[in-house]
Amino acid sequence: MRSGVLHARPTSARLRRRWPARPSSRAESAPATRLFFVRHASHDLLDHVLVGRGPDVPLSAAGIEEAYQVAAKLAKRGITRVHTSPRQRAVETANMIARTAKVPLQIAFALDEIDLGAWTGLTFAELEKDPRWHFWNMMRSLARPPEGESMREVQDRILAYLTRLRTDHLGARIALVTHAEVIRAAILYCEGRSLDAYAEVKISPAEIVEVVLDEEGARVAALDEAS
Repeated sequence: MRSGVLHARPTSARLRRRWPARPSSRAESAPATRLFFVRHASHDLLDHVLVGRGPDVPLSAAGIEEAYQVAAKLAKRGITRVHTSPRQRAVETANMIARTAKVPLQIAFALDEIDLGAWTGLTFAELEKDPRWHFWNMMRSLARPPEGESMREVQDRILAYLTRLRTDHLGARIALVTHAEVIRAAILYCEGRSLDAYAEVKISPAEIVEVVLDEEGARVAALDEAS
């Protein structure tokens, strides 16, 4: 099993988006909401096929073990709920986490995989023959998968979701089971970096990154291994 390390830098950079105003006093500030982003665990098509939003595939045997280990770790973090992408690989990972921590599980479409359009289901060998694929990997800030979703749109939906979580779940500790591109989009925004830097954020299956939402915005707070 790959233990995996999330290779994003801890940072004190804050989201530029402000949260909705809340009543506050100088004596007591609102509690922070802590989010634990988790990439789904491994499946047999990983690194071979661009699965995207295509027909779902289950976790592999290695993936089930990864999910078990990350569930045990998150249970010790005192999570209060689990939100997950609707994709099978994410739901299976999230189910393990929710059962282990004994907390509610909720499907959240804002955590869905990026829509890769016409590329969905193609092998990476097939994609290498498409010049649009190479442009996509050079210029994520400008390119778009054919008939699919841009990285900017992915970033907009996850940031809007973080804003809702801050409003609806003040002080909660929530595991968000999702996909590599969604996590990258959130991290790059927190760090104030371009979407074109996506390849600098290496995210292996079942890795965890903690993001803190507070009165000022959001920041990447801590990096962890799923081992």
